[in-house]
Amino acid sequence: MENLNDFTDEELALSYIEGNNRAFDELLSRTQSKLFSYILFVVRDEDKANDMFQETFVKVITKLHQRKYVDSGKFSAWIMRIAHNVIMDWYRDQRARNVVEPTEGNDLSNLSGGNVLDTNIENRYVNDQVMTDVKKMMNLLPPTQREVVFMRFYQNLSFKEIAEMTGVSINTSLGRMRYAILNLRRMTREHDIVLQLD
Repeated sequence: MENLNDFTDEELALSYIEGNNRAFDELLSRTQSKLFSYILFVVRDEDKANDMFQETFVKVITKLHQRKYVDSGKFSAWIMRIAHNVIMDWYRDQRARNVVEPTEGNDLSNLSGGNVLDTNIENRYVNDQVMTDVKKMMNLLPPTQREVVFMRFYQNLSFKEIAEMTGVSINTSLGRMRYAILNLRRMTREHDIVLQLD
C-alpha cells in the first residue's frame, strides 16, 4: 500500500483522478485549513464561508473527474483560483440583487498578528492595538483590495501567484495593492491612528 504522505499535492490529485479516493482525503486534509481561512477572510461571514468552501470542493471534485486538472503547477494555486471564482460569483450575484447584508462581528478576528511579532511583554499591548486597528481598517477595504492584501501579507504569495489565482494581470494585482495601501493610509490620517509596531 502506498504511503500518501510522501505524495505531493499534484501527485495526489492525479492519483485521485485515477480512482484513488484515499488520495483525495489526504488532499482535503492538507488544504482545507488554508483554503477556508482565505475564504473566511474575504467574505467575513462564517456561514457563507462554509457554503463557499463546500461549493469550492464540489467544483474541485467535478473538475478532477472531468480531467480538467493537469499537473502544470501548484495544486494549491489551482484550488485557490477555483475558490476565488466561487467568491467572485457570489459577489456578482449579490450586486445583481442589490442586497446589502450587515457584517456584524466580522473584525478579522480569525487572523492573528501574534505569530509574526517577536516582542517583549511591555510592547505586547501596543502591538495588539496596532493589529486590531489594522484589521478594523482592512474590513473597510473593498473585497478585491482586501483579498490581495490577505494573499500578499498573510499567505506570503508573490504578485505573480496572486494574479494567477485571481485571474487578473500582475499590473491589476499591483494596482489593487496600491489602492489598498492608499486607502489604509487615508484611514490612518482621518482617524489619527499610529501604526508602528515596537
